[in-house]
Amino acid sequence: MSAIIDGTSASSLSGTLTVTGATTLSSTLAVTGAVTLTTALPVASGGTGLTSIPHTVQVFLSGSGTYTTPANCKAIWVRVIGGGGGGSGSGASPGTATSGGNSTFGTSLLTASGGAGTSTSTGGAGGAATGGSVNISGGTGGTSDSAPRAFSIPGGDGGVGPFGGAAFSSPNAGGPSGVTNTGAGGAGGGGNTAANPAGGGGAGGYVEAFINAPSATYSYGVGAKGSGGTAGTSGNAGGDGGSGIIIVYEFYV
Repeated sequence: MSAIIDGTSASSLSGTLTVTGATTLSSTLAVTGAVTLTTALPVASGGTGLTSIPHTVQVFLSGSGTYTTPANCKAIWVRVIGGGGGGSGSGASPGTATSGGNSTFGTSLLTASGGAGTSTSTGGAGGAATGGSVNISGGTGGTSDSAPRAFSIPGGDGGVGPFGGAAFSSPNAGGPSGVTNTGAGGAGGGGNTAANPAGGGGAGGYVEAFINAPSATYSYGVGAKGSGGTAGTSGNAGGDGGSGIIIVYEFYV
């Protein structure tokens, strides 16, 4: 069937409606069949300005810059995780591990802080999270024994968050690194009969938010990984943390 809608009265259609030229509907229209738009229905008429409804996503793996909201996008769902802290090296006087960097979206809007690095047997603290509808602190790195033993033992594992990426320490071995873009902490260096084991780094915080009527642009920054501590005397190096990530899902209806 075909139909002409002139906007003078309400219309109820049970067949297939194809609109090839009309771009303004001023009356109530109830359609129970399929609708094909070859000309975009404007936002002012209750449409999207699009002839199809895409579902899009932008992923930021590193660095900083400006996120631009796509045309006709009605809402965004943003997920942010900070960088993981590095695990400590084992042995006497290890090098200090560094903390992961903060991941941010928007000026003072969403912040997922990086996990703390450590240079002792005590695990680093997880990063904080603020500004979202969901705010989850990163997992604390594992704490190890503080002295050598008669046998080799592992150090503390790296802290983890919602994205996983755990790093597990092994006896008398260098600590593995957290998986890239998960914000997991690095594991501490394993101990042996001559060297104390080491603590793991904390995971980055996690924050998410659903933003209706988003602004045209937002600044963003992805937290870098924290570096593992170098090996102390007779010990092993700690692992690096995993870097952070920002994921933006875009909705058009």
